[in-house]
Amino acid sequence: MRVIALALALFAASPAAARDDVAGAFDYYVLALSWSPSWCATEGEADDAQCREHRDFIVHGLWPNREDGWPEYCATRARDPSRQETAAMADLMGSDSLAWHQWKKHGRCAGMKPEDYFATLRDAAAAVTIPPEFEDLARDIRLPVAVVEDAFIAANPGLARNGITVTCDGGRLDEVRICLTPGLSLRDCAPDARRDCRADALMMERVR
Repeated sequence: MRVIALALALFAASPAAARDDVAGAFDYYVLALSWSPSWCATEGEADDAQCREHRDFIVHGLWPNREDGWPEYCATRARDPSRQETAAMADLMGSDSLAWHQWKKHGRCAGMKPEDYFATLRDAAAAVTIPPEFEDLARDIRLPVAVVEDAFIAANPGLARNGITVTCDGGRLDEVRICLTPGLSLRDCAPDARRDCRADALMMERVR
């Protein structure tokens, strides 16, 4: 029994078995912007505030990433945010529940207090310009992935092709993800964060 216990302990401590999900140990951020009409069409309810308010892009999250992976659910000594703090993020994130979930899964890994993490999230969102042609979209459109990327690159000088990725779900635009340094400057994404949608074209449903 002692041999088995020792073997299990060594396995748990080995680099292959251990996760380095340490708060504050990351190399860059991924700012994830969700196309709200897609979420409302597939998952949301008509009475969800995010859908009632006819939003275009919302902030899904600000994710600390490493060059070779991404931490999640890090242990931290920082307190969790209050209901008031998560509710205050609904203007950017659509709901307080999303803000709470993102704090638990990603925010703790930033190695910050919740108020500082949410302030950084706001600054990151402000650092990225939404292409004006996507604001208050008045009709459904279908676009190639490259056209969505081109629009963001044109609206954000310094944004490179390797610094943005577009994801899809069932042929709909899901998210636009943009990589930022810890100081919130534009940068290339690590290879494992480049996950472009492979569909020929994406549906962007109008902002209703």
